[in-house]
Amino acid sequence: MIEVIDLVKKYGNHMAVDHLSFTVEKGKIYGFLGPNGAGKSTTMNIMTGYLGATAGKVLIDGHDILEEPETAKRSVGYLPEIPPLYTDMTVMEYLQFAAELKKIPKYEREEAIGQVIELAKLEDVENRLIKNLSKGYKQRVGLAQAVLGMPEIIILDEPTVGLDPKQIIEIRELIRNLSKQHTVILSSHILAEVREVCDYILIISKGKMVASDTPENLEKLWAGSVTIELEIRAKDKEALQVLDKLESVAEWSYKENAEGNLAVEVKVNGTEDIREELSLAFAEERCAILTMKKNQASLEQVFLELTEGNGAEDSEEDTDEEEMSLSDEMLLEGDVEEEDEAEGGEDDASDL
Repeated sequence: MIEVIDLVKKYGNHMAVDHLSFTVEKGKIYGFLGPNGAGKSTTMNIMTGYLGATAGKVLIDGHDILEEPETAKRSVGYLPEIPPLYTDMTVMEYLQFAAELKKIPKYEREEAIGQVIELAKLEDVENRLIKNLSKGYKQRVGLAQAVLGMPEIIILDEPTVGLDPKQIIEIRELIRNLSKQHTVILSSHILAEVREVCDYILIISKGKMVASDTPENLEKLWAGSVTIELEIRAKDKEALQVLDKLESVAEWSYKENAEGNLAVEVKVNGTEDIREELSLAFAEERCAILTMKKNQASLEQVFLELTEGNGAEDSEEDTDEEEMSLSDEMLLEGDVEEEDEAEGGEDDASDL
């Protein structure tokens, strides 16, 4: 559905995207993960035709996003990190304007707008000025315009940034609902968010792809040695000699804890789960195992392992993108910086 082929983007001497290639298949939620400044927003803006690439290409259903922009963009809905909202419009006025820009036929507009209002749960605020809505509702309005016209691909850049926990949960649920009919690409640097909603993860660091797989497979692939922590009630450390008899144990260490029990750490040969084997071995020695915990690489550890030392040196790509001048026709396909608003303009009744 989407092919990114040897993509390069430079800002002066800064390499924001470094020969990046990947494929997005239909019907999944993809997590685009990386540290701040890793090149995620730059890549997304090139994928949507909002930025030109220094080299390489992006194909959407076989159409080059820069050579055939109108055809390619019909399949894409885009929500930038800062939603492109006209805050002096009501929600309904804005979505009607968005429908015109997207060239949705007049006889289809009412139904199309009603569909996204229901999907984003905007019924209670559709006649209110956008500037008076909470950040959570503004994000919903941005999502509604991205989905308007039901494009096959929805690209979301940091969709939950700045939201409170309740709003984050509701936006995540909205994204799950979108995935039932759309392919979703979700950019984030929040690991919990990616693990929670994504089927497949693409990890980018310094503009390069460093890993791509399901969350489960990434954790298994980078698991390394498994360790098991035990708390054992034993008279002395001689009881631990049973560990030397087990071929599955690579090495072990222990210390006495405050309760007088032995806290043991066992490193396992390979990645097998040997907790049952340990239980039976200590049972034969008549030693009680009070607690047993298996430790394996988490997604957080995988992320740190892959991106260590490759964090953002600066956020040049983000700054350059936000300073670009856009026409109204590109409004719904790019990142438009929202006007500063006084916090007092939001009212409590509009909170999610």
